[in-house]
Parts: sequence; C-alpha cells; structure tokens
Amino acid sequence: MSGVEVRQLRYFVAVAEELHFGRAADRLGIAQPPLSRAIRDLERQLAVRLFERTTRQVNLTAAGEVLLRDARTALEAVEAATRRVREAGRTSPRLRIALKADIDGGLLPQILDAYKADGASLVPELVLGGFGEQPRALRDGRADVGLVLHPFDERGLDSEPLLSEPVLAALAAADPLAARTTLCLDDLADRETLGGAPAGRGRPVEDGSRHDTLRPASNLSEIFSLVETGSIVFFTPASVAQRYPRPDIAYRPVNGIPDATLAVAWPQDARSPAVAAFVRAACAVAAAQDPQAKQPAPTVTRGRHPA
Repeated sequence: MSGVEVRQLRYFVAVAEELHFGRAADRLGIAQPPLSRAIRDLERQLAVRLFERTTRQVNLTAAGEVLLRDARTALEAVEAATRRVREAGRTSPRLRIALKADIDGGLLPQILDAYKADGASLVPELVLGGFGEQPRALRDGRADVGLVLHPFDERGLDSEPLLSEPVLAALAAADPLAARTTLCLDDLADRETLGGAPAGRGRPVEDGSRHDTLRPASNLSEIFSLVETGSIVFFTPASVAQRYPRPDIAYRPVNGIPDATLAVAWPQDARSPAVAAFVRAACAVAAAQDPQAKQPAPTVTRGRHPA
C-alpha cells in the first residue's frame, strides 16, 4: 500500500462497510461527489477495481475484500500509535487495564495490591467495556493490559491463563427450566442468550440486547433485569453467580459448556515495565488461589512476555 494515505483508507473502509456511497459520506461528514472521486483515485492508484457498482447496489470485489482486511488493521495500528504516543507523553503516565466489570474471577483487588507493590508499577486506571471489547481496546491503544475471557480474538496479542471456573446459566426463577437441577444446551436452543454459549446454540444477542425490541444492556444490573423478566438467558462464570445471588434469578449448570478461563492479555509488541509488573502480579495471585493448578511462571522474558 505504498503511497496510500490514511485518509484514503478511511474513505475506503467507510464505503466497504456501508456498501452505499451516500451513507458512507454521511458517516464521514463529507459530500458524496468528493468521496466517489477519492475512491476512483484510489482504484487508479492501486490499478485494481475495489467495488462493483450498479445503479442499485455496491459490492466489494475480491481485491476490495483483501484491502478491507488490511485497511482495518492499518487504521487500527495508526489509531493505537496515536493513543500510545499521547499516553507516553503524559506527565503522569498510567497503566490502563481493560476489563468487563465483575468478570475478574474475584482476583482484581488482589492483583492490584500485588501490582502496586512492584517498583515498576504506574498508577492503574480501569478501562471498562462490554463483553468482548477488551481485546479491541488492547489493539487500538485504549488499554495497555487486560483481563479477558477465553475464547477471544488473539490477533496481535499475547496472554497467560489465570484460572478456570464453571459457567452457569442465569435464568428467571419463574422459568420452568429453573425447576431442573442441571440443563443441557438443547434446552436453551430457542432462547435469546448472552455470554459464553458455544457457537450455534441459542440465539446470541449483543451485550444484552435483543436485536429489535431491547436496547443494549451496559452493565450487570441491566443484564440481570433482562434475565429476571425472561428476556434472555445469561451464561456467566460461577464467581459472578456467587457474588450476585438474586431471588428472582436461578443459576443452573449446563452440560456441554466448557469452563470459563480468565487470562491476562497484552499487545505482542509491549515493552513496558509496568505491563510486565501487572502480568507478574496477575500470575502470582492466580497461582496463590490454587497452588495445585498449573500456573505460568510469573517471570517476564523478552519475546513472550512484555519487557
């Protein structure tokens, strides 16, 4: 992509994601004619057609599909570099920790205590987000290190497992399924679900929202409200169920769902002593929770751990 400008990539990604020049122009805050000219100039520059255009629709060509993948990565890298440079230039740098509230296996307070005792530590700042947002925050520079649940998008990231725990289904106490002591995945095949259900089981909704009838749930309180009304079934680590017993919610084990594995993750190219200190602290605290479990050594070596 020699000679291609960041602005051109942003224009291309907007059109590729919208598949409509008018909507893409609105999204970018520009008029449609200059956007169309910019895309034609990009196609001439690359000597390929990126879109198939008709009077009724716009579609990506095979070359466009390739560019969309790489353009997203390039734009993400530019955005990450901008954020990290600004953070590095602060007079009081911080360690930004990405996590979903309460999805920490109960380890976060102890990890923070151990981390603060390390001479390489910086002031910690929590970067809270929805389910699955933490890997993206690590890649785009919003966070330096994170606590994440497997499986997750590991592109550009390294990680170490900390602990595993059972996954339970949270459903309304009035639900007929709550009368059972154990469920199977087929019992929930027609339910709206949120959380760690295996692919193809249930109808997953995004962060607690049913696609057309419910607005997104931004926190556990809202998710639990949806569960209590029978709107969704929420798959959650057992530690969350223990922390939040509610009379109108029944937590039930589900056969066929693998344990939830909590991991500490960081960008592969991280070389921050503060990130390394957090990884050491997280591994040490997790090992102390279950001395019999196989835990990663809390040492940090170049190439695998941040250094």
